[in-house]
Amino acid sequence: MSALFERISEALAPRIGESSVAHGILVLQVAPDALLEVVGTLKEKFRFDMFSDVTAVDWLGQQPRFEVVWHLYSTVHKLRVRIKARVGEAEPTVPTLTGLYGSAGFMERECHEMYGIVFAGNDDLRPILLYEGFEGHPLRKDYPKEREQPLVPYREGFEPVRE
Repeated sequence: MSALFERISEALAPRIGESSVAHGILVLQVAPDALLEVVGTLKEKFRFDMFSDVTAVDWLGQQPRFEVVWHLYSTVHKLRVRIKARVGEAEPTVPTLTGLYGSAGFMERECHEMYGIVFAGNDDLRPILLYEGFEGHPLRKDYPKEREQPLVPYREGFEPVRE
């Protein structure tokens, strides 16, 4: 473990569940209510200045069901950190990181659309990959792949290609 990773783990010890290193990336387990404080510390104190992405893992059959995963990068230290938080199926909600990283907005929208994770404080969780009216969350493991979606009319002026 790098010296920086050790300093981070020590500084955040009261707010994280556990820390480890996997594939050269520091991995921090946090409770959703500790997320903003942990990420704020990583950004301000340890200079993780770039928000790379957010996604989720559906652990169908486990409780809590979902694991939300964020990746941050430090352009100063040339190191990455992964933050993980588990949330249940009934209320899959975590705080938004848009206040710390503006670029989180679009990535949170995608994660919300595909998994149904709610990012509290992000007021724009409109679909960006699927159409308005799409039912369900297609990356959930219990989403029926044969499911037919409701038909939506073509927009005015758009003609489909017919063969």
